[in-house]
Amino acid sequence: MKFGLYNAILRDRPLPEALEVIGGLGLTGIELNSGGFLPAVHLPTFDDILESDAAGDDFLGLFDGTGVEIAGLNCNGNPLHPDQAIGDRHAEDVRRSIRLANRLGQQRVVTMSGLPGGEPGASRPNWIVNAWNSAALDVLDYQWHVAESLWREIDREAADLGVKVALELHPQNLVFNPAGIRELLERTDATSIGVELDASHLFWQQMDPAVVQDLGQLVFHAAAKDVRVNPAAAVHGVLDNRFRRMRPDEARTNLGGDEWVNEWPTDAAWDFVALGRGHDVAYWSTWLAALHAVDPDMLVNIEHEDVSLGRIEGIEVAAAVLLDAARRAGIDT
Repeated sequence: MKFGLYNAILRDRPLPEALEVIGGLGLTGIELNSGGFLPAVHLPTFDDILESDAAGDDFLGLFDGTGVEIAGLNCNGNPLHPDQAIGDRHAEDVRRSIRLANRLGQQRVVTMSGLPGGEPGASRPNWIVNAWNSAALDVLDYQWHVAESLWREIDREAADLGVKVALELHPQNLVFNPAGIRELLERTDATSIGVELDASHLFWQQMDPAVVQDLGQLVFHAAAKDVRVNPAAAVHGVLDNRFRRMRPDEARTNLGGDEWVNEWPTDAAWDFVALGRGHDVAYWSTWLAALHAVDPDMLVNIEHEDVSLGRIEGIEVAAAVLLDAARRAGIDT
């Protein structure tokens, strides 16, 4: 099992400096963003690598002597977005990332299943949270039809290049739980699509390590991020939806087209936090043990989104808990 960091939190600094930070914390891998919601800032020669062996060798040479190696590519986005300006670009990012992974000797590309609109001609995605009525099932039937075509094609491309595509079980996507990934695989007969297990999105859905055991060999890759459920959940529930639209004059993150990240509720029902601030080290050791049983060579990469901690501070906290949990689980670090 190898432990690293998803590089999005270090996108404010050049790759050599990011590698120095990662290696200094006892981590050995960097999961490189390769498109989707975020630009591929640490892959400036992306296009060249797709065409030139020399460019690929030059890029891989940047890792020599650092003690850190590439631990997968990540192009989280919405490849099924009904706005083609977003959906088509994100889908192409997935395809390009698969080709790049092959060129760099990587076997894992992390992304999301995406989410279509609810009917033909829609311009916005439509997430069916609880399909208790027939109209909701009609929407899902349409969305699965849209998803089948794209993911059947991407599975074929990934298989041809020896790459596995790991879908993050992320709410506001068509696939956000074990039933969803099984539905996708049944509909497409995919053999190179599985799961990137980001524990945080499972925690706030009230799931636990049993998910790892349930999915078994469908787990291709893992993220280490925690969630803390707050007292406000007693009033607002885990589907707390009190987000604020940010103004154009505020610093905000673009998600493609004219879509932007909203501001989180100040007294949110739950928050993303660094490892150990939602679940203790003992809990994380059981999670890692379950992952290790599925694949002793599993890549587990920290994703830092704890807004109460600085960029480096949050990674330090998470890395200490992750490595301690691994030792408690009897896993070499």
